[in-house]
Amino acid sequence: MDPSEIREKIGHFRILVVGRANAGKTTILQRVCNTRANPEIYNSAGEKVRLMMLTFSQRGLHDIKNEMVFESNPGFIFHDSRGFEAGGESEFNQVKAFIADRSKETHKTQMKNQLHAIW
Repeated sequence: MDPSEIREKIGHFRILVVGRANAGKTTILQRVCNTRANPEIYNSAGEKVRLMMLTFSQRGLHDIKNEMVFESNPGFIFHDSRGFEAGGESEFNQVKAFIADRSKETHKTQMKNQLHAIW
């Protein structure tokens, strides 16, 4: 299949970023996307998430289903794993479930929802 056909079918290249909490995953993505700006974040319904609406206790928490898009590189959608903590089985299980759910997206119209890379 021609790369332009693939791009047309999937729309965006979707990447799950995994790593420890506060390890700098977003900072690395900013460097890769050649920006210092924060990403725009959308929930699973496609609605923009307003970060200032988070309470102090919610800051730093990430919903793996949320989509991060950098204005400087809109062809990519990133998902943040929220990070792994020592003995944090629940975070690991969330990541496993997210990967499993996204791998079931096989119908042509759902290809855009598949994960294309895990970093």
